[in-house]
Amino acid sequence: MKRTAFQRIYTHISRITKATCEVEAEGARYGELAWVNDRPAQVISVTGDKVTLQIFSGTEGISSKSEVIFSGQPPMLKVSDLLAGRFLNAYGVPIDNGPELVGEPRLINGSAVNPVKRAKPSTLLATGIAGIDLNNTLVTGQKIPFFADPDQPYNQILAEVAMRAEADKIILGGMGLSNDDYLFFKDTFSHAGVLDKIVSFINTSENPPLERLLIPDMACTAAEYFANDKKQNVLVLLTDMTLYADALAIVANKMDQIPSKDSMPGSLYSDLARIYEKSVQFVHGGSITIVAVTTLNEGDITHAIPDNTGYITEGQLFLKHDTDIGKTIIDPFRSLSRLKQNVIGKKTREDHPQVMNALIRLYADAMNAKTKRENGFDLNEYDRRCLSFSKEYALELLAVDINIPIDEMLDTGWKLLQRHFEKYEIGIKEEFIGKYWKGDEVETESTVNA
Repeated sequence: MKRTAFQRIYTHISRITKATCEVEAEGARYGELAWVNDRPAQVISVTGDKVTLQIFSGTEGISSKSEVIFSGQPPMLKVSDLLAGRFLNAYGVPIDNGPELVGEPRLINGSAVNPVKRAKPSTLLATGIAGIDLNNTLVTGQKIPFFADPDQPYNQILAEVAMRAEADKIILGGMGLSNDDYLFFKDTFSHAGVLDKIVSFINTSENPPLERLLIPDMACTAAEYFANDKKQNVLVLLTDMTLYADALAIVANKMDQIPSKDSMPGSLYSDLARIYEKSVQFVHGGSITIVAVTTLNEGDITHAIPDNTGYITEGQLFLKHDTDIGKTIIDPFRSLSRLKQNVIGKKTREDHPQVMNALIRLYADAMNAKTKRENGFDLNEYDRRCLSFSKEYALELLAVDINIPIDEMLDTGWKLLQRHFEKYEIGIKEEFIGKYWKGDEVETESTVNA
């Protein structure tokens, strides 16, 4: 903590909870940083001269006579091009043994972008992951979450997105990461040689949980600098927003606020929206796209966190473990990108919508055939072909480890269709069949069986 001359010190704390304390102070402002016995804190409520402080590391050891000092300003981040390649904590302080940050100090909780500066999101954002680019194509300026069970490899998938996505800058906001996950991100980015375009804000499970509340704002502030000032396309990756919401609940509960659904604070919707609405396609060309992870409690999609997230964001990407192939896939039934219609068939190849729909429809037929088999019904020849197709479709296109360009995804889709089905079964327009169906070059299912 850096003290300046003439800072007033308050030494009479009137109320202490496990996460907050109250003190009477003049001139304190909402969001202002403070120190309580040299511990970082933030003003979360001001009523007259009664000020409530949220102490990030908790109040253990704090007494009614502890020293309270106000900084006079809210949390700030020093922004410059030198942010690239750095690993920082929740306060924007380097944790990578590098030099101190230099640059222009900016508030980390700025306003949402003025609508007149927003353009319609219509630029393709390719990730290289077929389950996303083929079925749930993303656009710059979009906000979308991964919904995942806690035991699924969502951090590994985020790292893959960071390395493959066609973005000028990647901003990682890690909340409650294990040390293994933190080192995984660091080693992966280093070995891939992409550190020069990545900025990471890290809160580990060993850090105070309340510090997680600063991470998304730090990440969005860095993103706004590169997108607005430098006119770059920026991808913000946030993990895990469930832990962020849990930290919000800790503060609300310790302030004796009446909890809402699933013990979450009543402000959960606006707290999440304030972050996700930082996504934007600027008129001048820069953009901020937000891809976040929301872990599910026993797969419960109706829990307050995913429920509110679904109302705010523009779709969702469901991770699912496919037992038939033993890999994690992007679930084609529960996943949806609501903005994909802005780019598929327009910024991608003309046959994209037709191939995507045909593949998913036939995959649905395969799932129906699987249900018939599990219930002891006989399968017909079409059912068996669908089941054979579904396994190859999952292996070659839905699995998260598939890394190919979109045109190659479409070509792979055509090969799968031709291998297992006849032209009349796939439901694609004749003009596209005539252009992309390769005659006898691809083995059909009947040929393979023969």
